[in-house]
Amino acid sequence: MPTLQQFRYLVAVADTLHFRRAADATHVTQPTLSAQLKELEAKLGVQLVERSRSGVTLTPIGAEVATRARAVLRDVADIRALARAGADPLSATMRIGIVGSLGSYFLPLIIPNLHSAHPDLKFYVREGTALDLLTRLRDGGLDALFFPLPLDATDLTAAPLFHEPLLLVMPSDHHLSAQAEVPRTALRGEVLMTLEAGHRLHDTVAALAGEVGAELSLDYEGTSLDTLRQMVATGLGLSVLPALYVRSEVAREALVTARPLSDPEPGRDIGMVWRKRAPQATAFETLAAAIRTTLRREAPEVRVIEPIADGSEDVLGYSAGA
Repeated sequence: MPTLQQFRYLVAVADTLHFRRAADATHVTQPTLSAQLKELEAKLGVQLVERSRSGVTLTPIGAEVATRARAVLRDVADIRALARAGADPLSATMRIGIVGSLGSYFLPLIIPNLHSAHPDLKFYVREGTALDLLTRLRDGGLDALFFPLPLDATDLTAAPLFHEPLLLVMPSDHHLSAQAEVPRTALRGEVLMTLEAGHRLHDTVAALAGEVGAELSLDYEGTSLDTLRQMVATGLGLSVLPALYVRSEVAREALVTARPLSDPEPGRDIGMVWRKRAPQATAFETLAAAIRTTLRREAPEVRVIEPIADGSEDVLGYSAGA
């Protein structure tokens, strides 16, 4: 009989089409993963994976088995979550995913108050790219995400949290730093650096560059916000960074400075996202409300977004709040 772990290995291969990356994602060695996949094929009596020097592909039956294995893993995760929710979901460990452009400065802002209100609540946190986190959420590997909105996904539910402005960050001696607010038109011909492709922030900054006629740097893409800040400090270009990160890291930095851009000011909406049928939905909504309360008090740089019912049980609309 196939094991759940063997299903996890198959799904990882289906996601990455690469044995080493699949092994890394499942925290085993590549020989272990390969051996377990061969054992799974022997148990099922079919070939699931085609191995060649050019890469890894799934056979048609392998792709179908991977799809069903994904559903099995998700159901098992929901059963475990249901058991936790049957006790007190706010006294358990929640597996939280967060985009890399948010986690390092957002979590320290909200965790102290959450811990004070729910001392037994623990977060297992995983940072990643948008696609990686959504895949893990759907597979049941994560319970919820802190994630950019809007999100076009009928199988997921989103509770809005806040709107965060994006600020122009530049060397302190840059000629635009003399202005209290930088006109968007002043970015024409400037080099804008952002995170590497796969991050939602990359897409936002790329769209801004196209709108204002700036040059989007593809030679020097950051792997983190800190990396971008350091590259800006050396004069490689300018960047557009989230306001909460600016408060946390840029405001105390002598080599770089931040300025708002003229309207329409770039920004992003952040929300909490979970599977539509997740048994902890009520707990997630409670957490979202607690986070909004904290942000109103602790983060004047952002605008809290209030949830509003839109007539559907499955989708939360939202409107900008004070």
